[in-house]
Amino acid sequence: MTITTRDDFTRRWRQPPNFPLDVRFDYTFLPAVDVLDHIRQDEEVRFTILGDDDWQARMDRTAAFRTAPLEEVVTWPFRLVHFNLSRFYDDLLSDFQDEVMIPWRTHLSARGFTWQRLAPILFLSTEGASSTYHNDNSHGLVWQVHGTKTFHSYLDPDKHLSADAAVIGETTGEEPPEHDVADRHSVTMRPGDQLWSHALAPHWVTTESELAMSVTLSHGGLCHQGLFSERELALRAYWDKNPSEAWMHDLRNVRY
Repeated sequence: MTITTRDDFTRRWRQPPNFPLDVRFDYTFLPAVDVLDHIRQDEEVRFTILGDDDWQARMDRTAAFRTAPLEEVVTWPFRLVHFNLSRFYDDLLSDFQDEVMIPWRTHLSARGFTWQRLAPILFLSTEGASSTYHNDNSHGLVWQVHGTKTFHSYLDPDKHLSADAAVIGETTGEEPPEHDVADRHSVTMRPGDQLWSHALAPHWVTTESELAMSVTLSHGGLCHQGLFSERELALRAYWDKNPSEAWMHDLRNVRY
């Protein structure tokens, strides 16, 4: 069921599984290839060349990624992420702050939500690419912008990875562990589709189109009228016991 009302969202946001939602933003992105061409040259971009080619071929492509002809780059298997999109609010993402971030923050605040960090993250990948198997310390509003991806998680994350294990990073790997497909919760996302991804819930994402682009609004420390999500309570308990690690960057467990 797609969540479309504020009451539905308030009831569902604290507990897995992930769920589709429909948040209307008055914003149009530049074409994905133009975004790729711009963002691949930024010093803060992170990318990984994938594929079955030999090691030297991947190294050559890695070295050429920023400068090779765009029509060649989009044929390579890769995944790319940029965590600091505010760098582009004056050019590539003109009006994104005014038309997306401010309205969404206002919407949440008016309904009793608070947070410690709320920032967008951009993901670009080519067909066949997959993210790592991981969990994030933040809730994500995943917004598919271009192409098709499938967002894989579990109907019952506790069955596969406890919140305590997720907090200390036992999730991360290139591939998900063996599991019963019936336990999987997979959502295929096309342009305009949105999904709520729960903090500390293990997941992985596969790209199903030649080029795919999504933006995730990442919510660190999201809280509603004094209540954190069920799984984030484990993170808070861990920080209470390990105060030197508390309030570190919420993205520290994100893998790309």
